Amino acid sequence: MDSVNVSELVARLGADEESVRKMAVFKLQNAIGDPSFADVFLYEGGLPKLRFLALHSTGNTLAYCLTSLARLLELDKGWDHVTDDLVVRIVDLVVAQPLVNVNRGAMSVLAAIVGHPSHRNSQPGSTGFQRLKPAVDTQPQFLPSLVEKITSADHALCANSLQLINALMRDAIANEAAFEWPKFIKQLQELGVIKSVYGLMQSSAIQDLAHPLLDFQSLTKILLRNWREEKVNLENPDHRRAIRRLHTASNPSDNRTSDPKGSKKQNPTKWRRLGFETESPAWEFDATGFLGLMDLTDFVYKNEDGFQKLLLEQSAEPLEQRCPIARASLSVTLTLYEHFEVDKLDDVEHHRHHDSRANFDRSFKPLLLHWSRLHTSGLNAFIRLWKAAGAQTDDFEKIEELVRILVEQVVGQAPRIKDVKDVEEELAEFELKRLRELQMEVLELTYEDAWGHHLRQVRDELNHEALQFVKEQRIRCLLQGAWFPMGVNYGSDAGPVTSKTLNRSVPSSWRFVRLSHNRRYLHHADFDEKTATEPRLDALQEKIDLSIVSSVVSNVSASAPSTSSSDSTVTTLPGPERASTSTKITIHGYLHASNHARQASGGSGAGRKESVLLHLHPQSHTLASEWLDGLLMLLNQQPITADTNKLVSFIGGYGLKIRLLNVRFEDVGLEEPVLPSREGLAPHRRR
Repeated sequence: MDSVNVSELVARLGADEESVRKMAVFKLQNAIGDPSFADVFLYEGGLPKLRFLALHSTGNTLAYCLTSLARLLELDKGWDHVTDDLVVRIVDLVVAQPLVNVNRGAMSVLAAIVGHPSHRNSQPGSTGFQRLKPAVDTQPQFLPSLVEKITSADHALCANSLQLINALMRDAIANEAAFEWPKFIKQLQELGVIKSVYGLMQSSAIQDLAHPLLDFQSLTKILLRNWREEKVNLENPDHRRAIRRLHTASNPSDNRTSDPKGSKKQNPTKWRRLGFETESPAWEFDATGFLGLMDLTDFVYKNEDGFQKLLLEQSAEPLEQRCPIARASLSVTLTLYEHFEVDKLDDVEHHRHHDSRANFDRSFKPLLLHWSRLHTSGLNAFIRLWKAAGAQTDDFEKIEELVRILVEQVVGQAPRIKDVKDVEEELAEFELKRLRELQMEVLELTYEDAWGHHLRQVRDELNHEALQFVKEQRIRCLLQGAWFPMGVNYGSDAGPVTSKTLNRSVPSSWRFVRLSHNRRYLHHADFDEKTATEPRLDALQEKIDLSIVSSVVSNVSASAPSTSSSDSTVTTLPGPERASTSTKITIHGYLHASNHARQASGGSGAGRKESVLLHLHPQSHTLASEWLDGLLMLLNQQPITADTNKLVSFIGGYGLKIRLLNVRFEDVGLEEPVLPSREGLAPHRRR
C-alpha cells in the first residue's frame, strides 16, 4: 500500500461518519502488521487518531481499533501514545465490556504493555504490571474477570485472557524486587486459575489454545524451579513461620517431658519425631529448597488431625521401624521434580510448528498443575508402602525407589485426559507386589541398556545350546521307546457308542515304537497287550527308514495344555490303560518299489507316491510333545509344542542368570548391595 492510500486511510479515521471510520479501521487492522506500512502510518500522523478512537469509540469500531493498536505495539512502535488514560480505559473495558471482540482486543493491548515494560510514557521506574497497577487498583474485579474469561466458549477470548495472565505472571516473576510475586500467584490460584487451565488442557480445545497453555505450563515450571532454588533461611520471617507452624501442628504438648519439679520441658527430639534427621531442620531442605518446605506444610495443614494421628502411631513403633515423614516428604518432592523435568523448559516455539495431536498428548502435563495433590498422594503412598514392606530405617532408599517407580507408572503413564482423582486413587491402591515386579523389569532394562548387544548375543548362544540339549533329551525318549494304543473297544454293553461308553474305552491292542541306536530307523511291532518288560529292539519286526520320511503331522496343539484348544486335542488320562484316539501323530513318507531300500531315498521324491507310514496315538500331552517334537528335531526341523518351547526358554533363561552372577554392579552404575550380617543368627541344626 503506497503513501497516498495511507494518507486517505488516516484521513478517514477522523471522518465525521461512523461508517467511514469503521471501514477505515477495519482495513487498518489487516495492514498495520506490515512494519513498512506501520512506519508510513506513523509518519502520516495516524497514531493520535487511532488513540482517540480507542478512547471514545464503541462497538466493532472499538474492536478493530484495539486490534490495530495491539498489532502496532507488537511491532514495538507507538509506545509514546500509551498514556495513563488509555490504560484506564482498556482496563475498564476488560471488566465491563460485554462484547467478545472488544475484550479480545483490549486484552491483547494489555498483554503487549505488560510484555514490554521498558516502553512507558509515565512512571519511568515501573515494570510491566506496575504500569497497569494504578488502573487495576480502581477495578478490584479486574483479575477475577480475567480468570473468568479463561472458561469462555470463545477460544480466541480464552487464548487472549490466558496470554494476558501469562504476561502478568512472567513480569511478576522477572521483577521480584519490585513485586511480591508469591502473593500475586497465590491470588491467581485462589481465583481458580489452576482449575480453569487444567480443564482446558484436558479438553478438545487444546489445539486452538496450544501456545498459551504450553506457555502457562512453562511458567508453572519456572515457579517450581524458583521455589526450589530459594534456600530455607530461618531469618526469613515466612520460612521461620512455616517451620514453627509445622511444629505446632504436630501437637507438641503431648510430647513434653516433666522434670523432677513437675515443670514441662521441651521434647529433645521435637524435630526428629517429625521425621527429620537432626534437631536443626533448616539444612535438610538444601536439596529441595523452599519448595520442599511448602510441600511438607501443605501436607500437614490439609489434614492436621491425620498428621497428629500418624505421629502417634509412629511413636508406638520401635525407633528403627518408624517412617521418617519429613524425609519422605522431601524425597517425594524431588521425585516429582525429576519426573516432570522441571529444570527442562518446554519449547513453546517448537510446538507452534509441530502441533499434531500426538505432540500435544506428549507435551502437555495437566497433572503438573496439581503438584500439591500429587505430593500429598505420593507421600501417603510412601508411608503405606513403608508399612506394607515392614521397612526399617536402613530401607529408606529402597522405599524411595519403589515410590519413584510408582510415580513413573501411575503419573507418567496417565493419558492427558485422565482426571487427577483417578490418579490419586491409583496411587493409593497400587500393590507392593506389583511394584516389586516392575522394579525387576526396570533392573532387567538397566542390564539391557548397559550390555544390550552382549546380552542379546549371549542369549542367542544360550538358546541355541538349550535347543540342542532339549533335542537330545527328546531323541533319547525315542531311543527308550513307548507304548501306543491301537484299536479301541467301548465295553461289552450292546448298543451304540455314546459319550459315556467313550469314557470307558480300552485299547484292544498295543504298538511299541523305538528308535534304533544309530538313529536311522524307527522300529515298531504290534502286541495284543502290554508286556511286563519293554520289547528288545530285535523283537520289533517292522521298521521305517527315516531317510524316506517326508513329514510328520499331528493334531497336537502347539499351545500350552492348560488352554481349551489343547484340552480338546490332547488328554492326559487318569487311568494307565485309558487311551485317547483323538490325539494322533502321522508319519508320511515316499514308498519305492523296493520298500525300505535306503538307496531309493536319495532322490527328491519325484515319481514316487507319498503315503502314510505310521500312526501313533499318544496317551498324554507329555508323551505327545516328546514324540512329535522328537521326530521333528530328528529330521532337523523346529519343535512346535508349548512344552518343548517352554523347556528351551527355561533352560536358556537359567543359563543367562548363571552368566549374570559374574556381573559386577558397578559395571551398570549400581551400588554394590550390602550383604546382611550373620551376627546373632543361631547355627542351623540338621534334624
